[in-house]
Order: sequence, then C-alpha cells, then structure tokens
Amino acid sequence: MIEIKSRGELEAMRAAGLVVARTLALVSSHAKAGVSTAELDELAEQNIRDAGAVPSFKGYHGFPASICASVNEQVVHGIPSRTQVLVEGDLISIDCGAILDGWHGDSALTVAIGEVTPAELLLSEATRTSMLAGIEAAVAGGKLSDISFAIESETIAAGERDGIEYGIVEGYGGHGIGTKMHMDPFLPNYGKPGKGPRLKPGMAIAIEPMLTLGSEQTAELDDGWTVVTTDKSRAAHWEHSIAITEDGPWVLTALE
Repeated sequence: MIEIKSRGELEAMRAAGLVVARTLALVSSHAKAGVSTAELDELAEQNIRDAGAVPSFKGYHGFPASICASVNEQVVHGIPSRTQVLVEGDLISIDCGAILDGWHGDSALTVAIGEVTPAELLLSEATRTSMLAGIEAAVAGGKLSDISFAIESETIAAGERDGIEYGIVEGYGGHGIGTKMHMDPFLPNYGKPGKGPRLKPGMAIAIEPMLTLGSEQTAELDDGWTVVTTDKSRAAHWEHSIAITEDGPWVLTALE
C-alpha cells in the first residue's frame, strides 16, 4: 500500500522538507578543504534540532550519524568521521533527513571541494538534471516507471552531450516517504515507461539518481553502510522529496 496524504499532511511534510533544505544549504557552505565530515555532521544535527526536528538518519538501523557524507568513490551511506578530512579536489555527496511532527523530509546534493576535474563537474550536473527530469515526470495519472524512464533518458542524453558514458548505480534508487523515511514504492533509476503503480495526488516520493564516471557496480564496505564503486570511479548523488498533486509535482525539500 502506498501512503496517500491530505493537503494538510503534505504541508507538514513541506515543513520537514524545509528543515532539510536549510540544513543542506548550511552544511554545504561549510564543506571546504580542511573540514572533517564529522564536523559537518555535528553542524547538521545542531541545525536540525534547533529547528525543533529530529535527525531521521541517526539511529536508523544503527546508523551513527545525522547525515551521510560520501566522498569520491563512495556512492551513498558514507559514515561521517573525524579522520575523513576534506581536501582540494574531493567530490562529496551530503544526504540529510529530518522528522518534524512525525513527518519526514529527505534530500541530498553533491558538492565539489575546490577545483575538481571538468568530468566530475559534468557528472554532478548530469545527476542533478536527471533528478529534475524525474521530478518533471512525477505527474498524477502517470505510472511510477515513467519517473525511472525520465531519469535514465536524461542520463543518456547528458552523456551524449558531455561525451561521457555515465553509470547508473544498480540496486539503489528512490522510495516513498511520509510517516516513515523509507516506504513503498521503491523507485529504480532506470526502466521502461508505463509500468508499476499509477501516480495519484497525495503520494510522496524521494527521487534520487546516483551516477558514476565508470561502472554501475558497487560494493558495501565492512562498516556495513558505505557503498563504493567497485572500479573506484567517482560518484554523484542528488535527491529531492516530492509530492504528487493535481497541479504537478511539488518539491517538498526545495529551499524556496
């Protein structure tokens, strides 16, 4: 069953989404060479709690932090650490979740630390535009896989523009969100259109493509969380939580 929210409940999710958006804006502005990912995590947790919310990641199945900080070949679920100090040329994805009045917000972005290669900038932008294409396809009356197809199509188009064959990470994707952080349905980042449940007003979905500069294959490290590319190629991750409405998709985790 896919949770259907009332307008008032979606507005409550928007409030949670704003906490996440403001936290990501703050944390990304502090993501610079010489700063540890643990420092970014502490900043995020304080900002979330100051807003009257609770970090949804901290303690989730034992996860020890308030953000996921995934650097370079780390795709998702990187654990912040005092020994992970950012350096010039790093590419970091920061994933953040918050619970406010029982409702969840979840969003992620990728930040370049100083000067990175042109290909890495293109990778992050291709991931972002693939997310935006997925959001645009999230319309009432459509099917869930229309979003998947839009993400994949934009990834391919971006690769053709950039002269890079981007890898779409296998086995990871978006998800329903609302009274829990991860809910039905699971949303792959590739697939044929016209498949899966019909999109209805009141549904809320986290749309989150993860692309690489190489293989789509990943492995999980011994910490039980951090997902890395098997070929050590760099990865990017962008995410927004959105609601399906009669008037089109509503981005719940946008800053404005």
